[in-house]
Amino acid sequence: MSFDRNIKIAPSILSADFADFGREIRAVEAEGADWVHIDVMDGHFVPNLTFGPPAVKAFRPHVKTFMDVHLMIAPVDAYIEAYAEAGADMITAHVEAGPHPHRTLQAIKATGKQAGIALNPGTPVEAVEYLLSLCDMVLVMTVNPGFGGQKFIHSQLDKIARLRGMIGDRPIHIQVDGGVDPKTAPLVAKAGADVLVAGSAVFKGGSVDQPGVYGENIRSIRNAAQAI
Repeated sequence: MSFDRNIKIAPSILSADFADFGREIRAVEAEGADWVHIDVMDGHFVPNLTFGPPAVKAFRPHVKTFMDVHLMIAPVDAYIEAYAEAGADMITAHVEAGPHPHRTLQAIKATGKQAGIALNPGTPVEAVEYLLSLCDMVLVMTVNPGFGGQKFIHSQLDKIARLRGMIGDRPIHIQVDGGVDPKTAPLVAKAGADVLVAGSAVFKGGSVDQPGVYGENIRSIRNAAQAI
């Protein structure tokens, strides 16, 4: 997949209909999603429990774009290979998930997958400065991870901007996850983000029987982000 900094919308299927994931994934892709974002939570690192490798493997045949797997789990290293084998295109681990994030990124790269590193709201951007040579993406959490539908934390905009300056011209995406909607999309895009994860803001009001609403929501977020 070639690198570019055009705005990408990555719907989080955490906000989809759990009983109909296959059709939900196909619907959001048909309506303009660039990536599909999978939130993996362990009930330990974050206060929620979601998808193991078998579930991600079941999603894979339905994803025709790019499957972005965000591991909110600790420890993380022991599970990287399983999620790679499940079909992830990008695996993102948290810098806070273990004592050796450099080793974690190396482990992701060793599977042949793209590697991302994530920062919780309370973690300074300097925590990833010496990891960028191994990163294809840095994810800035703009809510505390664990649940969808939270309010955007505006203090993270400075972190995104500082990260953008730190990256310079290196081919590294900046992803933002949490509270992204048409109001916050232009703020994060102006700060330097190019991959916008949106859950509630994409899926609200729509369904697999009314997928056009998903398209309207995706276009609304994209247009807002591009209007900076």
